[in-house]
Amino acid sequence: MLARNDTAAFGELVRRHQSQVRNFLRRLARDVTLADDLAQDAFMHAWDKLHTFTGSGTFIGWLLKVAYTTFLQSKRRSSRYGEILEEVGHAADVHGERQTEDPVEMSDLDRFLAVLTEEERAVMILSYACGLSHREIGLAADLPVGTVKSIIFRGKEKIRENFAINDHQYG
Repeated sequence: MLARNDTAAFGELVRRHQSQVRNFLRRLARDVTLADDLAQDAFMHAWDKLHTFTGSGTFIGWLLKVAYTTFLQSKRRSSRYGEILEEVGHAADVHGERQTEDPVEMSDLDRFLAVLTEEERAVMILSYACGLSHREIGLAADLPVGTVKSIIFRGKEKIRENFAINDHQYG
């Protein structure tokens, strides 16, 4: 059992999982700075709630649930979330400081994810980028497995339609 004050154990937790958590949040939030802040918060929440991990799923699935919950809570804290991001983005554009990805530099994955709703994007990232099973995604996103499957299906269809992809060979 880990001692709550064990900074070496906390450091190891972050070292092992920071890449996956940060990448998940970066793709979900579409803002590098915000995602990095959220990842830091998520690790602090995870450390505080480590005793709640029951082992019924994978640890990374549990940790990504904590990260997703942290993301959702950050949006709820600010009723003006979208307006603030837009204002900050506009101010950063004016001052040449914007740190979000330039559309020209966006990867194909980021373009595909951009056409999805927030929930669809989260589920698709958990499935394809993080490699979680439908069951693990359901646990992480608090969704029934059937809903997870439907969201993945709809998300793939939306991407196919928006990008005129007719070849279903790759899912």
